Amino acid sequence: MRSGLIYTLILLFAFSFGSQGQETDSTRVNPKKLVYKLNIMQNIMPATWRQTKQAFQEADSLKADLFLIHMNTYGGTVIDADSIRTKILNSPIPVYVFIDNNAASAGALISIACDSIFMRRGGSIGAATVVNQTGQQMPDKYQSYMRSTMRATAEAHGGDTIISGQDTTFRWFRDPQIAEAMVDERVYIPGIIDTGKVLTFTPSEAMKHGYCQGIANSVPEVLEMAGVKDYELVEYRPTFLEKIIGFLVNPMVSGLLIMAILGGIYFEMQTPGIGFPLIIALAAAFAYFAPLYLEGLAANWEIMIFIVGLILIALEIFVIPGFGVAGLLGITLSFTGLVLSLIDNINFDFDGVHPDKILTALTTVIVALFGGFMLSLVISKKLFTANSGAFKNLSLHSTQEKEQGFVGVDTSFIHLVGKTGTAYTVLRPSGKVKIDGKIYDAVSSLGMIDRGDEVVVIRTESAQLYVEKTS
Repeated sequence: MRSGLIYTLILLFAFSFGSQGQETDSTRVNPKKLVYKLNIMQNIMPATWRQTKQAFQEADSLKADLFLIHMNTYGGTVIDADSIRTKILNSPIPVYVFIDNNAASAGALISIACDSIFMRRGGSIGAATVVNQTGQQMPDKYQSYMRSTMRATAEAHGGDTIISGQDTTFRWFRDPQIAEAMVDERVYIPGIIDTGKVLTFTPSEAMKHGYCQGIANSVPEVLEMAGVKDYELVEYRPTFLEKIIGFLVNPMVSGLLIMAILGGIYFEMQTPGIGFPLIIALAAAFAYFAPLYLEGLAANWEIMIFIVGLILIALEIFVIPGFGVAGLLGITLSFTGLVLSLIDNINFDFDGVHPDKILTALTTVIVALFGGFMLSLVISKKLFTANSGAFKNLSLHSTQEKEQGFVGVDTSFIHLVGKTGTAYTVLRPSGKVKIDGKIYDAVSSLGMIDRGDEVVVIRTESAQLYVEKTS
Protein backbone atom coordinates (compact mmCIF):
# COMPACT_ATOMS: atom_id res chain seq x y z
CA MET A 1 0.00 0.00 0.00
CA ARG A 2 2.75 2.33 0.99
CA SER A 3 4.82 1.44 -2.09
CA GLY A 4 1.81 2.04 -4.34
CA LEU A 5 1.35 5.52 -2.89
CA ILE A 6 5.01 6.37 -3.54
CA TYR A 7 4.71 5.11 -7.13
CA THR A 8 1.62 7.28 -7.69
CA LEU A 9 3.41 10.38 -6.37
CA ILE A 10 6.35 9.76 -8.72
CA LEU A 11 4.02 9.51 -11.72
CA LEU A 12 2.23 12.74 -10.75
CA PHE A 13 5.59 14.56 -10.38
CA ALA A 14 6.85 13.30 -13.75
CA PHE A 15 3.60 14.31 -15.46
CA SER A 16 3.64 17.80 -13.96
CA PHE A 17 7.31 18.27 -14.89
CA GLY A 18 6.68 17.09 -18.45
CA SER A 19 3.69 19.40 -18.79
CA GLN A 20 5.74 22.30 -17.53
CA GLY A 21 8.47 21.55 -20.04
CA GLN A 22 5.99 21.37 -22.91
CA GLU A 23 4.43 24.63 -21.84
CA THR A 24 7.86 26.27 -21.79
CA ASP A 25 8.70 24.97 -25.26
CA SER A 26 5.40 26.12 -26.72
CA THR A 27 5.67 29.59 -25.25
CA ARG A 28 9.45 30.11 -25.92
CA VAL A 29 10.22 32.82 -28.44
CA ASN A 30 12.52 31.65 -31.26
CA PRO A 31 15.95 33.32 -30.84
CA LYS A 32 17.46 35.45 -33.61
CA LYS A 33 19.65 33.82 -36.21
CA LEU A 34 23.30 34.70 -35.76
CA VAL A 35 24.90 35.68 -39.07
CA TYR A 36 28.68 36.08 -39.11
CA LYS A 37 30.07 38.25 -41.95
CA LEU A 38 33.58 38.28 -43.38
CA ASN A 39 34.62 40.94 -45.90
CA ILE A 40 37.02 39.92 -48.68
CA MET A 41 37.54 43.20 -50.49
CA GLN A 42 41.15 42.78 -51.59
CA ASN A 43 43.35 40.41 -53.54
CA ILE A 44 43.55 36.91 -52.10
CA MET A 45 46.85 36.67 -50.22
CA PRO A 46 48.29 35.02 -47.09
CA ALA A 47 46.68 37.72 -44.93
CA THR A 48 43.25 36.80 -46.40
CA TRP A 49 43.72 33.15 -45.52
CA ARG A 50 44.93 34.03 -42.04
CA GLN A 51 41.92 36.29 -41.42
CA THR A 52 39.54 33.67 -42.83
CA LYS A 53 40.77 31.12 -40.31
CA GLN A 54 40.27 33.62 -37.49
CA ALA A 55 36.77 34.44 -38.75
CA PHE A 56 35.69 30.78 -38.88
CA GLN A 57 37.07 30.18 -35.39
CA GLU A 58 35.12 33.12 -34.01
CA ALA A 59 31.95 32.11 -35.87
CA ASP A 60 32.25 28.60 -34.44
CA SER A 61 32.79 29.92 -30.90
CA LEU A 62 29.70 32.14 -31.25
CA LYS A 63 27.72 29.17 -32.64
CA ALA A 64 26.73 31.15 -35.70
CA ASP A 65 23.84 29.89 -37.83
CA LEU A 66 25.17 31.31 -41.08
CA PHE A 67 28.58 32.44 -42.39
CA LEU A 68 28.36 35.19 -45.05
CA ILE A 69 31.28 36.30 -47.20
CA HIS A 70 30.96 39.77 -48.70
CA MET A 71 33.30 39.61 -51.70
CA ASN A 72 34.80 41.96 -54.27
CA THR A 73 38.12 40.68 -55.60
CA TYR A 74 39.99 40.30 -58.86
CA GLY A 75 41.82 37.20 -57.64
CA GLY A 76 45.10 36.44 -55.95
CA THR A 77 47.31 33.51 -55.00
CA VAL A 78 45.99 30.04 -55.83
CA ILE A 79 47.51 28.46 -52.71
CA ASP A 80 45.66 30.76 -50.32
CA ALA A 81 42.43 30.55 -52.33
CA ASP A 82 42.58 26.75 -52.22
CA SER A 83 43.08 26.85 -48.43
CA ILE A 84 40.01 29.09 -48.07
CA ARG A 85 38.04 26.83 -50.42
CA THR A 86 38.86 23.78 -48.32
CA LYS A 87 37.89 25.60 -45.12
CA ILE A 88 34.50 26.48 -46.63
CA LEU A 89 33.81 22.97 -47.92
CA ASN A 90 34.57 21.49 -44.48
CA SER A 91 32.59 24.08 -42.54
CA PRO A 92 29.68 22.72 -40.47
CA ILE A 93 28.14 26.21 -40.71
CA PRO A 94 26.39 27.00 -44.02
CA VAL A 95 28.46 29.48 -46.02
CA TYR A 96 26.91 32.03 -48.39
CA VAL A 97 28.76 34.54 -50.55
CA PHE A 98 27.55 37.91 -51.80
CA ILE A 99 29.57 38.92 -54.87
CA ASP A 100 29.60 42.68 -54.75
CA ASN A 101 30.76 43.27 -58.36
CA ASN A 102 33.74 40.91 -58.86
CA ALA A 103 34.67 37.32 -58.11
CA ALA A 104 37.42 36.68 -60.62
CA SER A 105 40.05 33.94 -60.67
CA ALA A 106 40.75 32.92 -57.06
CA GLY A 107 37.56 34.72 -56.03
CA ALA A 108 35.55 32.46 -58.36
CA LEU A 109 37.06 29.35 -56.78
CA ILE A 110 36.12 30.54 -53.29
CA SER A 111 32.61 31.49 -54.40
CA ILE A 112 31.90 28.13 -56.01
CA ALA A 113 32.88 26.44 -52.74
CA CYS A 114 30.09 28.27 -50.89
CA ASP A 115 26.67 26.72 -50.33
CA SER A 116 24.85 29.65 -51.95
CA ILE A 117 25.99 32.42 -54.29
CA PHE A 118 24.31 35.81 -54.54
CA MET A 119 25.42 38.56 -56.91
CA ARG A 120 24.90 42.28 -57.37
CA ARG A 121 23.56 43.49 -60.70
CA GLY A 122 26.49 44.29 -62.97
CA GLY A 123 28.74 41.81 -61.19
CA SER A 124 30.66 38.89 -62.68
CA ILE A 125 32.12 35.52 -61.73
CA GLY A 126 34.72 33.47 -63.61
CA ALA A 127 37.97 34.06 -65.53
CA ALA A 128 39.91 31.67 -63.30
CA THR A 129 42.87 31.05 -65.62
CA VAL A 130 46.12 30.99 -63.61
CA VAL A 131 48.30 33.95 -64.56
CA ASN A 132 51.43 35.55 -63.17
CA GLN A 133 51.65 39.11 -61.88
CA THR A 134 52.26 40.42 -65.39
CA GLY A 135 48.99 38.89 -66.62
CA GLN A 136 50.62 36.14 -68.69
CA GLN A 137 49.24 32.60 -68.51
CA MET A 138 51.22 30.14 -66.43
CA PRO A 139 52.32 26.76 -67.90
CA ASP A 140 49.71 24.04 -68.36
CA LYS A 141 50.67 22.18 -65.17
CA TYR A 142 49.28 25.13 -63.19
CA GLN A 143 46.15 25.26 -65.38
CA SER A 144 45.65 21.51 -64.96
CA TYR A 145 45.67 21.83 -61.19
CA MET A 146 43.21 24.74 -61.31
CA ARG A 147 40.90 22.89 -63.72
CA SER A 148 40.66 19.85 -61.46
CA THR A 149 40.22 22.01 -58.36
CA MET A 150 37.36 23.96 -59.96
CA ARG A 151 35.68 20.73 -61.13
CA ALA A 152 35.99 19.11 -57.72
CA THR A 153 34.60 22.19 -56.01
CA ALA A 154 31.58 22.26 -58.32
CA GLU A 155 31.03 18.53 -57.84
CA ALA A 156 30.94 19.07 -54.08
CA HIS A 157 27.71 21.00 -54.67
CA GLY A 158 26.43 18.86 -57.52
CA GLY A 159 23.09 17.12 -57.84
CA ASP A 160 19.70 18.47 -56.88
CA THR A 161 20.75 20.50 -53.88
CA ILE A 162 18.01 22.27 -51.94
CA ILE A 163 18.36 25.17 -49.51
CA SER A 164 15.07 26.23 -47.97
CA GLY A 165 14.47 29.53 -46.23
CA GLN A 166 11.33 30.72 -44.56
CA ASP A 167 9.80 31.83 -47.87
CA THR A 168 12.34 30.76 -50.50
CA THR A 169 13.64 27.44 -51.82
CA PHE A 170 16.74 27.16 -54.00
CA ARG A 171 17.31 24.16 -56.23
CA TRP A 172 20.31 23.99 -58.54
CA PHE A 173 22.99 21.87 -60.11
CA ARG A 174 26.56 23.21 -60.54
CA ASP A 175 27.93 21.72 -63.72
CA PRO A 176 31.64 20.84 -63.23
CA GLN A 177 32.27 21.43 -66.93
CA ILE A 178 31.17 25.06 -66.52
CA ALA A 179 33.64 25.46 -63.67
CA GLU A 180 36.39 24.03 -65.88
CA ALA A 181 35.45 26.41 -68.71
CA MET A 182 36.21 29.31 -66.34
CA VAL A 183 39.84 28.12 -66.45
CA ASP A 184 40.41 26.49 -69.85
CA GLU A 185 39.65 28.34 -73.07
CA ARG A 186 39.61 25.02 -74.95
CA VAL A 187 36.40 23.83 -73.25
CA TYR A 188 33.32 23.97 -75.51
CA ILE A 189 29.83 23.93 -74.01
CA PRO A 190 26.99 24.33 -76.55
CA GLY A 191 24.92 27.41 -75.89
CA ILE A 192 27.27 28.66 -73.15
CA ILE A 193 30.85 29.10 -74.33
CA ASP A 194 32.80 28.54 -77.52
CA THR A 195 36.44 27.46 -77.73
CA GLY A 196 39.08 30.16 -77.50
CA LYS A 197 37.29 32.04 -74.71
CA VAL A 198 37.49 31.80 -70.93
CA LEU A 199 34.04 31.69 -69.33
CA THR A 200 32.77 34.57 -67.19
CA PHE A 201 29.14 34.78 -66.07
CA THR A 202 26.94 37.81 -65.54
CA PRO A 203 24.43 37.51 -62.65
CA SER A 204 21.56 36.48 -64.94
CA GLU A 205 23.73 33.94 -66.77
CA ALA A 206 25.00 32.57 -63.47
CA MET A 207 21.41 32.16 -62.21
CA LYS A 208 20.36 30.41 -65.41
CA HIS A 209 23.13 27.83 -65.10
CA GLY A 210 23.06 27.22 -61.33
CA TYR A 211 26.00 29.41 -60.32
CA CYS A 212 23.92 32.08 -58.59
CA GLN A 213 20.88 31.75 -56.34
CA GLY A 214 19.76 35.37 -56.34
CA ILE A 215 20.48 38.93 -57.44
CA ALA A 216 20.63 41.48 -54.62
CA ASN A 217 21.96 44.98 -53.99
CA SER A 218 22.93 44.65 -50.34
CA VAL A 219 23.62 42.20 -47.54
CA PRO A 220 20.13 42.68 -45.99
CA GLU A 221 18.58 41.81 -49.37
CA VAL A 222 20.73 38.67 -49.56
CA LEU A 223 19.55 37.53 -46.14
CA GLU A 224 15.95 38.32 -46.98
CA MET A 225 16.17 36.28 -50.18
CA ALA A 226 17.71 33.43 -48.18
CA GLY A 227 14.74 33.55 -45.82
CA VAL A 228 16.74 34.89 -42.88
CA LYS A 229 14.60 37.73 -41.51
CA ASP A 230 15.11 37.89 -37.77
CA TYR A 231 18.86 37.90 -37.33
CA GLU A 232 21.85 39.41 -35.54
CA LEU A 233 24.82 40.37 -37.74
CA VAL A 234 28.36 40.02 -36.36
CA GLU A 235 31.18 41.27 -38.58
CA TYR A 236 34.79 40.14 -38.46
CA ARG A 237 37.16 42.84 -37.28
CA PRO A 238 40.91 42.45 -37.87
CA THR A 239 42.80 41.82 -34.66
CA PHE A 240 45.31 44.29 -33.30
CA LEU A 241 48.09 42.04 -34.59
CA GLU A 242 46.59 42.08 -38.11
CA LYS A 243 46.49 45.87 -38.05
CA ILE A 244 50.12 46.00 -36.91
CA ILE A 245 51.17 43.62 -39.71
CA GLY A 246 49.30 45.69 -42.29
CA PHE A 247 51.04 48.81 -41.00
CA LEU A 248 54.53 47.30 -41.02
CA VAL A 249 54.37 45.93 -44.58
CA ASN A 250 53.75 49.43 -45.94
CA PRO A 251 56.77 50.30 -48.18
CA MET A 252 57.33 53.59 -46.39
CA VAL A 253 57.40 51.89 -42.99
CA SER A 254 59.70 49.17 -44.36
CA GLY A 255 62.08 51.91 -45.49
CA LEU A 256 62.07 53.50 -42.05
CA LEU A 257 62.82 50.12 -40.46
CA ILE A 258 65.80 49.64 -42.80
CA MET A 259 67.05 53.07 -41.73
CA ALA A 260 66.69 52.01 -38.09
CA ILE A 261 68.67 48.80 -38.76
CA LEU A 262 71.50 50.71 -40.42
CA GLY A 263 71.45 53.49 -37.81
CA GLY A 264 71.54 51.02 -34.94
CA ILE A 265 74.53 49.19 -36.40
CA TYR A 266 76.33 52.47 -37.09
CA PHE A 267 75.87 53.84 -33.56
CA GLU A 268 76.78 50.47 -32.05
CA MET A 269 80.12 50.65 -33.85
CA GLN A 270 80.69 54.14 -32.43
CA THR A 271 80.24 53.03 -28.81
CA PRO A 272 82.15 50.40 -26.81
CA GLY A 273 80.51 47.14 -25.83
CA ILE A 274 76.96 46.01 -26.65
CA GLY A 275 74.28 48.53 -25.86
CA PHE A 276 71.04 50.24 -26.78
CA PRO A 277 71.81 50.87 -30.50
CA LEU A 278 72.21 47.15 -31.16
CA ILE A 279 68.87 46.46 -29.44
CA ILE A 280 67.25 49.04 -31.73
CA ALA A 281 68.83 47.42 -34.80
CA LEU A 282 67.68 43.92 -33.79
CA ALA A 283 64.14 45.13 -32.99
CA ALA A 284 63.93 46.94 -36.33
CA ALA A 285 65.16 43.83 -38.17
CA PHE A 286 62.49 41.71 -36.45
CA ALA A 287 59.77 44.28 -37.24
CA TYR A 288 60.95 44.33 -40.86
CA PHE A 289 61.15 40.59 -41.56
CA ALA A 290 58.42 39.12 -39.29
CA PRO A 291 55.37 40.66 -41.04
CA LEU A 292 56.88 40.00 -44.47
CA TYR A 293 57.37 36.35 -43.45
CA LEU A 294 53.76 36.10 -42.25
CA GLU A 295 52.56 37.69 -45.49
CA GLY A 296 54.45 35.04 -47.48
CA LEU A 297 56.89 37.53 -49.04
CA ALA A 298 60.04 36.80 -47.03
CA ALA A 299 61.15 33.17 -47.20
CA ASN A 300 63.47 31.48 -44.70
CA TRP A 301 66.43 31.51 -47.10
CA GLU A 302 66.00 35.22 -47.83
CA ILE A 303 66.18 36.03 -44.13
CA MET A 304 69.23 33.77 -43.78
CA ILE A 305 70.96 35.63 -46.65
CA PHE A 306 70.56 38.88 -44.70
CA ILE A 307 71.85 37.33 -41.45
CA VAL A 308 74.88 35.75 -43.16
CA GLY A 309 75.62 39.12 -44.76
CA LEU A 310 75.64 40.83 -41.35
CA ILE A 311 77.95 38.13 -39.94
CA LEU A 312 80.42 38.64 -42.80
CA ILE A 313 80.38 42.40 -42.29
CA ALA A 314 81.02 41.92 -38.56
CA LEU A 315 83.94 39.56 -39.29
CA GLU A 316 85.40 42.07 -41.73
CA ILE A 317 85.20 44.87 -39.17
CA PHE A 318 86.24 43.11 -35.99
CA VAL A 319 88.31 40.09 -37.07
CA ILE A 320 89.79 40.46 -40.56
CA PRO A 321 92.11 43.45 -40.98
CA GLY A 322 91.37 45.89 -43.80
CA PHE A 323 88.30 45.68 -46.01
CA GLY A 324 88.11 43.00 -48.67
CA VAL A 325 86.10 40.09 -50.03
CA ALA A 326 84.23 39.28 -46.82
CA GLY A 327 83.03 42.86 -46.40
CA LEU A 328 81.91 43.26 -50.00
CA LEU A 329 80.19 39.87 -49.97
CA GLY A 330 78.48 40.73 -46.66
CA ILE A 331 77.14 44.03 -48.02
CA THR A 332 75.90 42.28 -51.19
CA LEU A 333 74.13 39.51 -49.25
CA SER A 334 72.52 41.90 -46.77
CA PHE A 335 71.27 44.15 -49.58
CA THR A 336 69.97 41.14 -51.53
CA GLY A 337 68.14 39.77 -48.48
CA LEU A 338 66.40 43.09 -47.86
CA VAL A 339 65.30 43.42 -51.49
CA LEU A 340 64.13 39.83 -52.01
CA SER A 341 62.05 40.00 -48.82
CA LEU A 342 59.90 42.67 -50.45
CA ILE A 343 59.31 40.63 -53.63
CA ASP A 344 56.78 37.82 -54.04
CA ASN A 345 59.19 35.52 -55.86
CA ILE A 346 59.48 31.73 -55.65
CA ASN A 347 63.11 30.89 -54.93
CA PHE A 348 65.06 32.45 -57.81
CA ASP A 349 62.12 32.34 -60.22
CA PHE A 350 61.02 35.90 -61.03
CA ASP A 351 58.77 35.08 -64.01
CA GLY A 352 55.65 35.86 -62.01
CA VAL A 353 56.97 39.10 -60.54
CA HIS A 354 55.96 42.37 -62.18
CA PRO A 355 58.95 44.63 -62.98
CA ASP A 356 57.29 47.44 -61.03
CA LYS A 357 57.44 45.30 -57.88
CA ILE A 358 61.18 44.74 -58.32
CA LEU A 359 61.76 48.43 -59.00
CA THR A 360 59.74 49.39 -55.92
CA ALA A 361 61.72 46.99 -53.74
CA LEU A 362 65.07 48.23 -55.05
CA THR A 363 64.06 51.87 -54.63
CA THR A 364 62.79 51.28 -51.10
CA VAL A 365 66.01 49.61 -49.96
CA ILE A 366 68.43 51.98 -51.74
CA VAL A 367 66.68 55.14 -50.54
CA ALA A 368 66.38 53.73 -47.01
CA LEU A 369 70.06 52.76 -46.84
CA PHE A 370 71.26 56.10 -48.19
CA GLY A 371 68.85 58.01 -45.97
CA GLY A 372 69.79 55.94 -42.95
CA PHE A 373 73.49 56.54 -43.51
CA MET A 374 73.08 60.30 -43.92
CA LEU A 375 70.70 60.52 -40.98
CA SER A 376 73.15 58.58 -38.81
CA LEU A 377 75.91 61.07 -39.60
CA VAL A 378 73.67 64.03 -38.79
CA ILE A 379 72.32 62.52 -35.58
CA SER A 380 75.76 61.46 -34.39
CA LYS A 381 76.93 65.07 -34.64
CA LYS A 382 73.84 66.33 -32.82
CA LEU A 383 73.91 63.76 -30.02
CA PHE A 384 77.59 63.24 -29.39
CA THR A 385 79.02 66.75 -29.82
CA ALA A 386 81.42 67.41 -26.94
CA ASN A 387 79.98 70.76 -25.92
CA SER A 388 76.28 70.64 -26.78
CA GLY A 389 75.25 67.08 -27.69
CA ALA A 390 72.46 65.38 -25.78
CA PHE A 391 74.85 62.49 -25.05
CA LYS A 392 78.04 64.57 -24.80
CA ASN A 393 79.15 62.68 -21.69
CA LEU A 394 79.52 59.55 -23.81
CA SER A 395 82.06 61.16 -26.14
CA LEU A 396 85.68 62.20 -25.64
CA HIS A 397 86.12 65.86 -24.72
CA SER A 398 89.89 66.21 -25.06
CA THR A 399 92.23 65.85 -28.02
CA GLN A 400 95.71 64.36 -27.76
CA GLU A 401 97.83 66.84 -29.69
CA LYS A 402 101.21 65.98 -31.24
CA GLU A 403 102.75 69.14 -29.76
CA GLN A 404 101.97 67.79 -26.30
CA GLY A 405 103.99 64.64 -26.97
CA PHE A 406 101.13 62.34 -28.04
CA VAL A 407 101.79 60.11 -31.03
CA GLY A 408 99.71 57.37 -32.57
CA VAL A 409 102.48 54.79 -33.20
CA ASP A 410 105.10 52.88 -31.26
CA THR A 411 108.32 55.03 -31.03
CA SER A 412 110.56 52.38 -29.53
CA PHE A 413 112.17 51.58 -32.94
CA ILE A 414 113.13 55.17 -33.81
CA HIS A 415 116.57 54.79 -32.17
CA LEU A 416 117.38 51.97 -34.60
CA VAL A 417 117.38 54.28 -37.63
CA GLY A 418 120.96 54.40 -39.05
CA LYS A 419 122.13 51.27 -37.26
CA THR A 420 123.58 48.34 -39.18
CA GLY A 421 123.06 44.63 -38.79
CA THR A 422 122.75 41.42 -40.80
CA ALA A 423 119.87 39.69 -42.59
CA TYR A 424 118.82 36.87 -40.27
CA THR A 425 116.61 35.40 -43.03
CA VAL A 426 116.10 36.09 -46.70
CA LEU A 427 114.04 39.27 -47.20
CA ARG A 428 111.57 38.86 -50.15
CA PRO A 429 110.96 41.73 -49.35
CA SER A 430 109.96 40.99 -45.74
CA GLY A 431 111.92 38.87 -43.32
CA LYS A 432 114.02 39.21 -40.18
CA VAL A 433 117.19 41.11 -39.37
CA LYS A 434 119.63 40.94 -36.42
CA ILE A 435 120.74 44.22 -34.89
CA ASP A 436 122.79 44.49 -31.68
CA GLY A 437 122.10 40.85 -30.94
CA LYS A 438 118.29 41.23 -31.23
CA ILE A 439 116.04 39.95 -34.01
CA TYR A 440 113.47 42.26 -35.61
CA ASP A 441 110.91 42.02 -38.39
CA ALA A 442 111.98 44.11 -41.35
CA VAL A 443 111.15 44.92 -44.95
CA SER A 444 113.64 45.45 -47.77
CA SER A 445 113.05 48.83 -49.36
CA LEU A 446 114.72 47.79 -52.61
CA GLY A 447 114.92 44.27 -54.00
CA MET A 448 115.66 40.96 -52.27
CA ILE A 449 118.32 40.66 -49.59
CA ASP A 450 120.04 37.31 -49.00
CA ARG A 451 120.63 35.85 -45.60
CA GLY A 452 123.87 37.08 -43.99
CA ASP A 453 124.05 40.30 -46.05
CA GLU A 454 124.85 43.46 -44.12
CA VAL A 455 121.91 45.87 -43.87
CA VAL A 456 121.22 49.33 -42.54
CA VAL A 457 117.95 50.67 -41.08
CA ILE A 458 116.86 53.63 -43.21
CA ARG A 459 113.49 54.40 -41.56
CA THR A 460 110.62 53.14 -39.40
CA GLU A 461 106.87 53.36 -40.16
CA SER A 462 104.14 52.07 -37.84
CA ALA A 463 106.64 50.02 -35.80
CA GLN A 464 108.05 48.48 -38.99
CA LEU A 465 111.78 48.59 -39.88
CA TYR A 466 112.78 49.34 -43.47
CA VAL A 467 116.31 48.27 -44.44
CA GLU A 468 118.59 48.11 -47.45
CA LYS A 469 121.94 46.49 -48.21
CA THR A 470 124.99 48.50 -47.17
CA SER A 471 126.90 47.65 -50.35
